[in-house]
Amino acid sequence: MGMVSFISTVPSLVSLVPSPSTSAPRYIHSSTINCKTEAEYDHEDRFSRRRVLHCFGATIGIDLVARSSSLIEVANAADLIQRRQRSEFQSKIKDVFFTAIKGNQNLIPSILTLALNDAVTYDKATKSGGPNGSIRFSSEISRPENKNLAAALSLLEDAKKEIDSSSKGGPISYADLIQFAAQSAVKSTFLASAIRKCGGNEEKGSLLYTAYGSTGQWALFDKQFGRSDAEGPDPEGRVPQWEKSSVQEMKNKFSALGFGPRQLAVLSAFLGPDQSATEALLASDPEVFPWVQKYQRSRETVSQTDYEVDLITTLTKLSSLGQQINYEAYTYPREKVDFSKLKL
Repeated sequence: MGMVSFISTVPSLVSLVPSPSTSAPRYIHSSTINCKTEAEYDHEDRFSRRRVLHCFGATIGIDLVARSSSLIEVANAADLIQRRQRSEFQSKIKDVFFTAIKGNQNLIPSILTLALNDAVTYDKATKSGGPNGSIRFSSEISRPENKNLAAALSLLEDAKKEIDSSSKGGPISYADLIQFAAQSAVKSTFLASAIRKCGGNEEKGSLLYTAYGSTGQWALFDKQFGRSDAEGPDPEGRVPQWEKSSVQEMKNKFSALGFGPRQLAVLSAFLGPDQSATEALLASDPEVFPWVQKYQRSRETVSQTDYEVDLITTLTKLSSLGQQINYEAYTYPREKVDFSKLKL
């Protein structure tokens, strides 16, 4: 088997309106709002009803603004807490995958194809399929196009058990699991490439990748975290057998997903176990050839920036096809402190 080479909340108005006083003052004065502009008293030396309502409404308005500012601060704080929880959970996921993939380098091509095949079931016309974890079902993983991917799925299921065992916000969805496994596999190959360029020195290679690599390009991918799982397998016939497909068949499939020759070329390592053989086939097509050539040259550079950035961008789009991301997934209520147990 060839190795991969690149790789909101608004308060009720009723609760904010002050209760009417039993001894309301005859005149209303405010250091902030000047309601009196000219002779607006009636014959009984009182405010006109219109001016009273105007002042009352303005006063409530200011109170609403003040209270909304406080509510916004609370909402922002809650949002920051949720983001931190999701970030911590992602760190755990990435740590688990780093260890799992490091010990199973031979499964990297299969992990990438697993993620691709789970995602390309997306159908624009029916808005169905996509990266929804449906490939986990035995009736789907056993299809011809998913041949030899069972071992990769098994590795991910073992990783899921470890991830779920320490999760405070519920189990990770298979949809997220599979796409984040692909991210980790891609990062692993990027790092391996940097190490090779440093003569096999892991310390220097890690430093090279940190300094010149694409680690900062993953922000949008990391944000798309909260995919939902399908409740059953996706329909058959939506995924080509990549190793038996012609370049035109691949182009047609990618076009149906909103991708072109450029994306096809940059995902060459996802299309089978032997990236070199896949690229040789893709290069036979005049539309895909320039992109294959471009990425091959990029991988020879120190930073391989063009290749890495385009791959990350494409994988990010691929991994969210048709998905409605739940940005509150994996968050949980903070533990309340029982002050009665404190000994002061």
